[in-house]
Order: sequence, then C-alpha cells, then structure tokens
Amino acid sequence: MPPPALNIIKGAAESFHIKMNFPLIRHIAVVVLLCAAALRCLGQESQDRSSYSFLEIPYSSHAFALGGSGIAVVDDDVTLAGSNPGLLGTELEKQVAFNYMHYLGDSNFAGVHYAQSAGRRGAWGAGLQYLGYGSATSFNPDGTVAGSFSMKDIVVSGIYAYDITERLRGGISMKMVYSSYEAYSAFAMAADLGINYYDEEKDMSLSLVLKNMGGQLKRFDREYTSVPFDIQIGWMQRIGHGPFMLAVTAWHLNKWSLPYYTHSDSGETEKKDSFFSNLMRHLVFGLQYSPSDKFYIAIGYNNKIRTDMSTYKRNFLSGFSAGFGMKVKSFDLGVSYAQPHKSASSIMVNFSMNLQELLRK
Repeated sequence: MPPPALNIIKGAAESFHIKMNFPLIRHIAVVVLLCAAALRCLGQESQDRSSYSFLEIPYSSHAFALGGSGIAVVDDDVTLAGSNPGLLGTELEKQVAFNYMHYLGDSNFAGVHYAQSAGRRGAWGAGLQYLGYGSATSFNPDGTVAGSFSMKDIVVSGIYAYDITERLRGGISMKMVYSSYEAYSAFAMAADLGINYYDEEKDMSLSLVLKNMGGQLKRFDREYTSVPFDIQIGWMQRIGHGPFMLAVTAWHLNKWSLPYYTHSDSGETEKKDSFFSNLMRHLVFGLQYSPSDKFYIAIGYNNKIRTDMSTYKRNFLSGFSAGFGMKVKSFDLGVSYAQPHKSASSIMVNFSMNLQELLRK
C-alpha cells in the first residue's frame, strides 16, 4: 500500500479515535479482499440470469418495518445480524430469537437464531432459517396428475463480530443454502461482510455491508444460479433530542441502472430508466418513534418494491411497511406488516429472550 494511502487511512482512523497496527491491518485487508473476490467469482458468471432472491428478505421484524433493510439499526436483537453481521455484539449475551413470517401466497418462513459473547470484545451467533413455499401439483407428460411436491429453502448461518474500537464494529456471516424443488436440489454458499460505526452520544449509526458474496456449488440442472450480491450503505440517527429517528439505506449500489416496466390499461408497456427513477429505487426510507429503549413504532418506504409491483396489481400501501416492538423484562416482541400486492399481505413476528437474565432469576 503506497504511503499516500496510508496517510489517508491514518488520518481517517485518528478522526474516529482508532489506533491502527498497519502490518496487521494490511494482512487482514488482503485476506478479506481475497475471500471476497473468491466468493464473488463463484456467482459472477450467471449474475444476470437468476438469483436467490429470498436472501434479500430480512429475519428481523424491526428491519422489515423500516422498509426491509435495517443495516444501521442498533438494538439488542440477534436477528438484525442477518441484515448486517456488524450489528452483533457482546450485549447479546445468550440471546435466542424465533421469527415467523407469512409471505406472499402460501409462503411461510420461520427460523431460530442464537448469539453470545466470545471474549471481552467478540461475539458469535448461529441461525437456522426455513423458507417454505407451499405445495404444487406435478403432471406426467400425457397431462395426468402425478401427485404433489413441496418447495423449500433452508439457510444455515454462522456469524462472528468484533469490536474494533468503542464505536466501530465489524462482522462476517457465512451462509449455507440448501434448496429443494420437487426432484431437483441445489446447494450454495454466500458470505456477508459488515461494519458499523455508532456514536452513542449523538445516537447516530453508520453501516456498510457487502452482502451475498458467493454462488452455487451444486446446481439444479445445467446452469448455475447466482446469489444476489449487493453493496449497501445505511444511516440512522435521532432527530434532535426528541423521540424520532430517521433511517436511510442505499442498496444495490453495485449496479446503477435498475429499470422497471409499467403497463397501461390498453396493454402498452413502458420502460422506466431515468436518472431520478434509478436514484429512488436505490433508496429505502424509515421513520421511527422510540420514546424509550423498550418500545418503538416504525414505518418504512421502499420505492423499489413499489415500482416492482407496477408490473402487477398494487394498491396505495405497496412499498410501505409498519411495525412495533416492545421489551418486557427478559423478553422482546416485534411485529411488522406490509402489503406489496393488492391481494396479498406479509406479516412478520419476532420473539426473543435473554437466557442469561432468565437463569439469574
């Protein structure tokens, strides 16, 4: 690394009160970049053909309420590490969380996640997520019914995070994905790299996440299917000294052009690919009312989800989401709701408990 680059990094580090060991930083940076490049190349070849879109669905009802992306939400919630592994920390000592989501149609998702500290500044977590899409009818070549089959995805994840400084935290998540659709199955691996900077005095959080770097190791049929690689930047901050917080997330930063199509009543199709439409489809907005650390109400707006639904049926609520959360002693409850499609709603419920506090009692 050339001296000018070192000086820039050193200056930035000093501004954030980071004491850097440059030989160690160089080695860590090389390892991280090589791992990221290797995992990214696994899915690069077929990036534009297909994707594991379910990996974009959050596990946290808090994140879902804020528009579906909660990479900068600082809360004692292990499921938030599914959005950003840099949010995992020692404060989540022996926390176990359960989540359930009724998605569109017959889709039902459920999972369990656990986290605990690893030393004075580290933490680790593990999770299991099941995504079921109901059943479908299979037919023989002559058109007769052969029976029915189920469709499902299973994600097993492991997370490790470390407090670099008092304000800066980084984490990595490794995910193994098994998919089974009728007689076909596939296996993929992906990794998330995340970092979070949190200023407690200003109640301000900044995050950067590289999501879903990886690809298939076992394909369904002849072609490999990619995972939805994404670069996200998030910001969340309390407004003044009041109970409101504003959240803004920029996602899909690895690809500027995100066109979508609209259909008129006459059946004509129009492609939308202007500068403003692309800009808005890269942004997710959220507003949260949190008078204390034990209760919040949140609403979110995701313009990409709303415009994606312009090809299909949608209503006024498409793209909007809302939810609330509360903490009662050692238990946390979160509920969120969205209606992306005119005829379908999505609801997510999270329930978590702190086992360490329960054992003390």
